Amino acid sequence: MSVEKATLPRWIPLLGGLLGSTTCGLLLYAFSVFIKPLRAQFGWTAAEVSLAYAIAVLIFGLMTFPAGKLSDKFGPRPVVVIGGAIVGIGFFLTSTIETKFQLYLYYGLIAGFGGGLVYLPPISTAPKWWPDRRALATGIAVVGLGLGSFIMGPLATGMINYFGGALPVFKYVGIAMFFMAIIAGLCLQNPPPGYKPAGWNPPAPKAGAPKVGRDYTFGETIRTVQFWMLYLAYFCGSFAGLMVIGVMAAHGINEMNKEAAALAGVAVSALPKELTAKIAMQAALATSSLNAANALVRILIGAIADKTGTRICFLVTFVLQVAAMLLLFPVGKTLFLLCIVAIIIGWNYGAMFTLFPATCLQYFGPTAQGSNYGLLFTSWGIAGFVANLLAGRMFDIFGTYMMSFTVGAVLVAVGVIVLAITKQPQRLSADAKVGSAHLSS
Repeated sequence: MSVEKATLPRWIPLLGGLLGSTTCGLLLYAFSVFIKPLRAQFGWTAAEVSLAYAIAVLIFGLMTFPAGKLSDKFGPRPVVVIGGAIVGIGFFLTSTIETKFQLYLYYGLIAGFGGGLVYLPPISTAPKWWPDRRALATGIAVVGLGLGSFIMGPLATGMINYFGGALPVFKYVGIAMFFMAIIAGLCLQNPPPGYKPAGWNPPAPKAGAPKVGRDYTFGETIRTVQFWMLYLAYFCGSFAGLMVIGVMAAHGINEMNKEAAALAGVAVSALPKELTAKIAMQAALATSSLNAANALVRILIGAIADKTGTRICFLVTFVLQVAAMLLLFPVGKTLFLLCIVAIIIGWNYGAMFTLFPATCLQYFGPTAQGSNYGLLFTSWGIAGFVANLLAGRMFDIFGTYMMSFTVGAVLVAVGVIVLAITKQPQRLSADAKVGSAHLSS
């Protein structure tokens, strides 16, 4: 096979991934700071406000599959540019809401739709430029999810305190998201056929290793047991992580307000406004701590996985996540401990976004990665929708998030078992007929 020269420096697609995923982080991962001000302004319940986030996560997750298919067919650039315009417009329109329906339409449906188009193509594109560092390239392409949320937590909280409400945040951040995502799309294109970095050659197979075969097609991928085992594990890990991200600030505000009221011997409603504003900023710090770890791990875990493999990384992070989920409620009233547990949860949650696409690439090959990982990622959207509906409803019933966190811990434990028993599928021989792969275990 002839090797064509690249027409684009290979760091440019990484920049596109960084900008695109940062836009998605601004969209998704600081919503918990909006819950209390939206409830105060409109008189909605926690479940009603959380439904907007649940819808956005669901639509975002479901859109990654068609985004992957479109990226495989037309290339990543037009998909991300169009999605960037949509997500920016949807976020901006949220600043004009007067009803719950408008919140669900603008933030949940429109912004979630655009975000789903923006997110997936860079993840499937960047590793193609970096076959020598696939997991690391994947980590850099998704690091912006954590970076965007790290920025958004304190930024949105400060703007809410300054403007006296949440709606102006959507206006100004929506404009920034519009331009960031479009620039991200312009940075993306697939490498030429047969591309490999200068001075790099694929490693020779080890003695006794099976001959290199062809990649799985999308149709063959979805007929393997391994794909659906990964799907279940992704659902379990995402359920817990998205639940915590969606309510972290609200959980901290709730528990720290209770603790402050108990120490002062007054009702929560009698706490001074200055104190509740301070507590809101402290709770945002916990969210930012989670998101900082969420961002940092995406690069570090990629470098580690390139050396040790994804399996051991998966098992360690999922086991730690079970313990962290069980600790999250009792530490809610103490800022320092809440931040420590938030960091652990963010670290484990963020690792998934490097490990799952890298594992999908390892198991089934790069040819249909956009479609394969696009479908795999829909489990994230479904998990986020269910998790945030549950969390909002449980809070309205019990006044705390303890039961929600317990359910999350149980599901992550299920994920540990699933990942422990899942093994890589057999490689397809180069002369195997396309579509001949069978359901394997």
